[in-house]
Amino acid sequence: MSFLARLQQASRLNDSLLCVGLDPEPGRFPGAWKGDPGRIYDFCARIVDATKDLVLAFKPQIAYFAAHRAEDQLEQLMAHMRRVAPDVPVILDAKRGDIGSTAEQYAKEAFERYQADAVTLSPFMGFDSIEPYLRYPGKGAILLCRTSNAGGSDLQNQRLHDVAGQPRVYEHIAHLAQTQWNTNGQLGLVVGATFPGEIARVRELAPDLPLLIPGVGAQGGDAEATVRAGLRGGQGSSGLIAVNSSRAVLYAGSGDDFAEAAREAARGTRDILNEARRGM
Repeated sequence: MSFLARLQQASRLNDSLLCVGLDPEPGRFPGAWKGDPGRIYDFCARIVDATKDLVLAFKPQIAYFAAHRAEDQLEQLMAHMRRVAPDVPVILDAKRGDIGSTAEQYAKEAFERYQADAVTLSPFMGFDSIEPYLRYPGKGAILLCRTSNAGGSDLQNQRLHDVAGQPRVYEHIAHLAQTQWNTNGQLGLVVGATFPGEIARVRELAPDLPLLIPGVGAQGGDAEATVRAGLRGGQGSSGLIAVNSSRAVLYAGSGDDFAEAAREAARGTRDILNEARRGM
């Protein structure tokens, strides 16, 4: 089953547009676990167990594991998610961007070592930095397009004067991803919830692609505006959105009941997204 089909299935199964990001910070762990990087797996596994029926995807951010020499815990977590939530796809948030044999190794890392269903990529070195990932049938490659950080405007919002119509960089990426780059229907786009106008523009240019939308919750993105701008055709369509929330879910509680608090935060965000979807 392709990544897109798995995403659609999970959205229907869990009645959800919510993706929970797994960005473990040991300094924010509860109780006796606080400050202990050896508990990264334990913390994330508890979050997964508590929210697995409320999400359409999980998104572990590789840097939060690698910074603590916890890649083995990430492998353990990936295996845990496949075991306890086999119907929920996993997006490895790595934002890789390189060419040739190096890109091949990054693709091997994402899809063979970690067994991810999709990976985030930077497209700024062109199609040959993306193509190695597309050699894995059914896997997804989600390209940075219009990111949620303010500094994204330094490049992404600039116009390309030597391209017909003088599109902005993010518009050109969306067009390429929808058309000539999307050779096997494996591409998606990252668009930040902090820019709902740009979400709508990306959706106009890429009506069929799934959008991964970070920035709801701690970054201040508006959930209702995000759904209105990005969702087309409902949960079963190709124009699906996966709205990511990380810190607002992971650190909703700081006591022994942190997993229960995370579940309630995830449920609340899922319900807000669903209410906005049903109001369209």
